[in-house]
Amino acid sequence: MATFQRHRITPWLLLAPQLAVVAVFFFWPAVQGLYQSLFAQDAFGLGSEFVGLQNFIDVLEDSEFLNSLLITVVFTLAVAVLSLGIALLLAVQADRVIRCARFYRTLLIWPYAVAPAVAAVLWNFMFDPSLGVISHALEWLGIHWDHRVNGHQALLLVIIACVWVQVSYNLVFFLAGLQAIPQSLLEAATIDAAGPWRRFWSVTFPLLSPTAFFLLVTNTTYAFFETFGAIDATTQGGPGGSTRTLIYKIFQDGFVGLDFGHSAAQSVMLMLVVGLLTLIQFRYIERKVHY
Repeated sequence: MATFQRHRITPWLLLAPQLAVVAVFFFWPAVQGLYQSLFAQDAFGLGSEFVGLQNFIDVLEDSEFLNSLLITVVFTLAVAVLSLGIALLLAVQADRVIRCARFYRTLLIWPYAVAPAVAAVLWNFMFDPSLGVISHALEWLGIHWDHRVNGHQALLLVIIACVWVQVSYNLVFFLAGLQAIPQSLLEAATIDAAGPWRRFWSVTFPLLSPTAFFLLVTNTTYAFFETFGAIDATTQGGPGGSTRTLIYKIFQDGFVGLDFGHSAAQSVMLMLVVGLLTLIQFRYIERKVHY
């Protein structure tokens, strides 16, 4: 009996550290954010007044919030699609390399070791209107680049910086997935006169679909939450709020504007949006995944 009880307790003991981390750094802040969203707080934290759902109503009526939501959707789609597409293309090409394969793969993976904020500073310097190499090349092509005053160019700069970092992360998983595909299946498709394009879409990609689905979820989460450093290091949400995603607006309202009630309400709504999006991905997109 004692042995049976010990075997029942052992898995929980092994999970306890991870459960503690999740409880302290996810569930507790989520509960605190939900609680704060129901109050209008003094800017100096000296008092608070219960207002119920008024903070949520004010947020939904705020044009700046709706604009940030639209920017977040566009930004997330661009980062996720470009990161996955470029990584898959590079992974397929790298998987074909025979000589010096490890060297090339290491070069492709290196950018992930760079912090997002540092990567953003590098790209910001290369696109600098006065000193940047890329901006001068664009000027030579007749394209005037100044992301400090052009909102579309600023958003494009942030997308490029975030995609550059995330491509390496996706590349690792796509390479592992490609190397796990049995060569016998590709050889059988070749014998059946299937060309490279047909082999990829009929054999390779369906077998990569579990990896692609996993990366779609993680890249969406990355674009929503982990791009704060890149935005703060390049544009600080400007110009004119053109790069102010929801996560950055929450920071500005809460820690700069000291409007904790509205900031907490926005964080709750952001959590609901991400949860709903993840549910849709698992409910509809996962159906097309071949396990």
